[in-house]
Amino acid sequence: MRLLILGGTWFLGRALAEEAVRRGLCVTTFNRGLSGPDTPGVRALRGDRSSPEAIRSLSACGPWDAVIDTSGYIPHTVLHGARSLHEAVDRYVFVSSAAAYRDWPERHVSDESAIRNCPPDATGSPHGSARPFAPQRYGELKAGCERAVRSVFGERSTMLRAGIFVGPYEYVGRLPWWLRRVQRGGTVLAPGDPNRQVQVTDVRDIAAFALDVAAGSQDASFNLTTPLDGSLTFARLLRACRLTTGSTASFAWVEDALLQRCGISPFTELPLWQPGPRAWTIAADRARAAGFSCRPIEETIHDTWTWMTTGDPAVAHPRHDEHGMEPAKEQQILTTWRLRTHLGPARRATRATKPKPAPTPATTAPHP
Repeated sequence: MRLLILGGTWFLGRALAEEAVRRGLCVTTFNRGLSGPDTPGVRALRGDRSSPEAIRSLSACGPWDAVIDTSGYIPHTVLHGARSLHEAVDRYVFVSSAAAYRDWPERHVSDESAIRNCPPDATGSPHGSARPFAPQRYGELKAGCERAVRSVFGERSTMLRAGIFVGPYEYVGRLPWWLRRVQRGGTVLAPGDPNRQVQVTDVRDIAAFALDVAAGSQDASFNLTTPLDGSLTFARLLRACRLTTGSTASFAWVEDALLQRCGISPFTELPLWQPGPRAWTIAADRARAAGFSCRPIEETIHDTWTWMTTGDPAVAHPRHDEHGMEPAKEQQILTTWRLRTHLGPARRATRATKPKPAPTPATTAPHP
C-alpha cells in the first residue's frame, strides 16, 4: 500500500510511520521538519500544509492509496488540502478527537453522538488570546475539520475520534509527569476516587488501527478508547507507575471537592484527572467490532519509562508546561487534606463527648 502521512515525526505520526514501515508499506511523510527526526525507510517531503502552493506540489508527488492526517486542526486548511489531494488519494483517514463531541465530557458519548457545530471552512486557533489551550475551541475546530474532509471525500473518508492517548514520545507530558512524580517518592497527591475508571490509550494501538482502516473501505467514524469495563482505574495506573520506576511512594487520595475548592485545573495541574462523572465514558464499540484492541496499561507505562530514561527526548511542545503541579502547591493541598481528614473526625468526636450543661430550671408562669 502507498501511504501518505500528514505529519509523521512527532507522536502519533511517528508511531504511524514506524508501524507502516514495519508492515512493509511504501510511506511518504509530509511535514515542516521541525518536530523530530524522520523514520528510516520513509520518503520525507517538506512543506507547510497551510501553504496552497506546498499542498499543490505535494499532490503532484502521488498517487497514494490512502492518507492519514495527524496534523489537521484548522478546518479551512484541512478543506484546502483535501481538495488538492482529492485526485491523488483514494482514502482519507482523519485523526479527530473525542473533544469534537458536543456533549463531552459532561455526558456519555458513543460513535453516533452529535459533534460540535463548526463550518468546514472555519479559521482560527485552538489557543486563546494569551495562548492557553482552549479544549472546547479545539473540539469545535476538530468537528469542522471532519466536515471539511467529508465534504470533499464523502464515502472515501474515515474519522478516528481518539480519546487521550499516551506512550513513548508523548510531547504533552501527561504520563511522563506522573512517572517522574511517582519516581520522586514521598506522599503523592492522587486525585479523587482511586477506583474511578480512566480511558487512556496507547498511541501505538491507535496507529495500528489507523493503518488497518486505511487499507480498507469503511465509511465510518470510530471512537478509539480503552474499554468501558472498569478494569483501568486511576489506582491501577499509579500503581503501575510505582512498580515501573521502583519507587516507594505512597498515595493520598484527595477528594474531588477539595481539589476543586483549591482551584486545581482538571487534566492539566493533575494530568488525566477529570472530576466529571461522564468524562471517562466514551464507548468504542464500533472500533472494537472492527478489530481495535488495547494493550495493558502496564506495558504502556513500562515502555514510556524506558523511553524517558534511555531514549531521545520528545521535541518541546507549547502545551508541555501547562501540565503538572509544583511541589510546594502539592504539599500545601496535602496539608489541608490531612487537617480535614485527621483533625475533622477528632473535633466531631470531641463535640459529641463533651458534657452538656445542666438545663436551666424552667420558670413556672402563674395561673391567670
